[in-house]
Amino acid sequence: MSATFEPKIVGFLCNWCSYRAADLAGSARIKYASNVRIIRVMCSGRVDPTFVMKALSMGADGVMIAGCHPGECHYVEQNYKAMRRFAMVKHTLRQMGVEDERVHLVWASAAEGVQLAEAIDKFVDNVRRLGPLKWPENWAENGERLEALEKIVHEHEEAMEVLR
Repeated sequence: MSATFEPKIVGFLCNWCSYRAADLAGSARIKYASNVRIIRVMCSGRVDPTFVMKALSMGADGVMIAGCHPGECHYVEQNYKAMRRFAMVKHTLRQMGVEDERVHLVWASAAEGVQLAEAIDKFVDNVRRLGPLKWPENWAENGERLEALEKIVHEHEEAMEVLR
């Protein structure tokens, strides 16, 4: 593994807790890996599994999802939904032959800037250890395969809704 590899990480952070924790870390000058490109979402429960797959297919080496602690979600139980979706994404990645350690779920309240910074650093180190994500030969260009995957994910979610 090349010592110069720097992973590209996409971070989906909840507006109410983890995004504010990242803001706190920044304003307190707490240093953390700059490899993470943060995307603010209203809730971790709104992170569709296809967002994760799309990020990976477009060149991300890892994806972090961060939200409010379970039981403290501003949208009542949506972080439990995030947990279910996270488990599904990890399972799907394993089935595709991709290390499921490339996705990570973190809980961080608005006051936990230090903890979020540490979680980011640890995740970046783990992805760095895994090396670059190498999709099967033309995976990124093959829109049909990504569309098929999106269809499978949505069908699975619909089935889970029926079970609730």
